[in-house]
Amino acid sequence: DTNFAADLTIVEEGNELLHRIKTGGTLPMITSCSPGWIKFIEDFYPGQLKHLSTCKSPQQMFGAVAKTYYAEKTGIDPRKIVVVSIMPCTAKKYEAKRPEMDGAFRYWKEKLNLKNEEHFFDVDFSLTTRELARMFSESGIKFSSLPEEQFDSPLGESTGAAVIFGATGGVMEAALRTAYEAYTGKTLQDVNFTSVRGLQGIKEADINLDGTVIKVAVANTLKNAGILLEQIKDGTSPYVFIEVMTCPGGCLGGGGQPIPTNAAIREKRAASIYYEDDHKTIRKSHENPEIAAIYADFFKKPLGEKSHRLLHTHYVERDPLLSPKQERALLKNNSF
Repeated sequence: DTNFAADLTIVEEGNELLHRIKTGGTLPMITSCSPGWIKFIEDFYPGQLKHLSTCKSPQQMFGAVAKTYYAEKTGIDPRKIVVVSIMPCTAKKYEAKRPEMDGAFRYWKEKLNLKNEEHFFDVDFSLTTRELARMFSESGIKFSSLPEEQFDSPLGESTGAAVIFGATGGVMEAALRTAYEAYTGKTLQDVNFTSVRGLQGIKEADINLDGTVIKVAVANTLKNAGILLEQIKDGTSPYVFIEVMTCPGGCLGGGGQPIPTNAAIREKRAASIYYEDDHKTIRKSHENPEIAAIYADFFKKPLGEKSHRLLHTHYVERDPLLSPKQERALLKNNSF
């Protein structure tokens, strides 16, 4: 489950946004959690890559943390840890095998004197929700009759902000909940940024950070992301922060989700997500006690040296005509 890592992503991404605002960094900053979107911008808009947040997705952050922080905390050899993520997204399989997604291996390479042939990725397997459902069915497990349990700790606690990642506009709203308090130093009384919710193609909002107003936008599907990218390319974009999700409705409409999926089903899925958020005790990512613990014990601070090594990444211009296998071969040989 990646809700814990979604909270971790928001703390890093929210602080990255504020850092760019305060230091004159590249704006608008664009979210980078959707691997289909990342592949799209690398293929077709490589000139805009500097606008992407350098934060890894929750899936990749979880893998990196599981094989470093968790491995150290439990005394388990990271080579013996297998990370399996359950995703609504088919593109997560591709993301897990991107050559640069091996931060944990690089972290341990010197410490354990690892050989290159012992190489491992942060995430070993990524299964879709539909594949998992099929496995349950084949095993005779009735998912609806399983008893309710809490996720294991650490890496299990999550907030309402993490839950809404699954809906278009959710990453934006979650980031704003944290960015507001980090920027103003004040408590956000109403955490609901309803102006960025809904299934419209492009949603925009003016967000008041205690007197500083920033304009944000949410692109639902790549068609609408293309419109916002053209604005950036033309120098006419008025936004400070942009969220992009590849799939209609966000991850809840992902290619690995139960089928059929239509607008009515996506609306019901979104409603259930916001219902869960409303009923969470903690609704801001930075207030997750396990997130506070991982910074105190391991990362020390957002955007720090260790965070940069394990939680952030880079992007490269790609050839849209190459297959993922061909890409990996070229990247391995530094041929791009």
